[in-house]
Amino acid sequence: MLAQDQPKFGRKLQSGGRFADLDANNIHGKQVSVPDPDGRLTHLQFRRFAGCPVCNLHLQAYVARHREIEDAGIHEVVLFHSADDELLPYQGRFPFDVIGDPTHALYDRYGVGKSLRAVLDPRALAASVKGNLRKEKPKMSGMPDGGVLGLPADFLVRPDGTIKAAHYGKHADDQWTFDEMLALARG
Repeated sequence: MLAQDQPKFGRKLQSGGRFADLDANNIHGKQVSVPDPDGRLTHLQFRRFAGCPVCNLHLQAYVARHREIEDAGIHEVVLFHSADDELLPYQGRFPFDVIGDPTHALYDRYGVGKSLRAVLDPRALAASVKGNLRKEKPKMSGMPDGGVLGLPADFLVRPDGTIKAAHYGKHADDQWTFDEMLALARG
């Protein structure tokens, strides 16, 4: 890819734009690439931290409906701004690729930011309460790596590296639902 095709560092990506290649190891040490070298559409999710009750509540729909993701030919990849050892107890059994980015390097590269609204927006607070009321919920001890102010983002990346759709969340619970993602992928 030519340098002029690369988005500027930290610039927000848009539909129709070019996705800067991502190559990283998932939490199990397997190489993950976006765009997908196997020719699948990739749904790339940027979530917050390993024990985030909002993120984990949201991702349960993706776990429960993972067969639909595979049947649609989608490669599911989820990033967290936590270290691999923190992610393994929470996301280690997820049926898709999970990548830890404790330095926020990938978040910064793709323009995924932080905001106090991430946790103070009433919709985020409601989702946090709902996530914390679940029987199987992450247990948090202290401040997570990277803090709690991270915002979510979603991208659908075609195999040729163009962005089919992009969404930057304005609060912690502002991400595509499973059904929205699937409709965008099929559209």
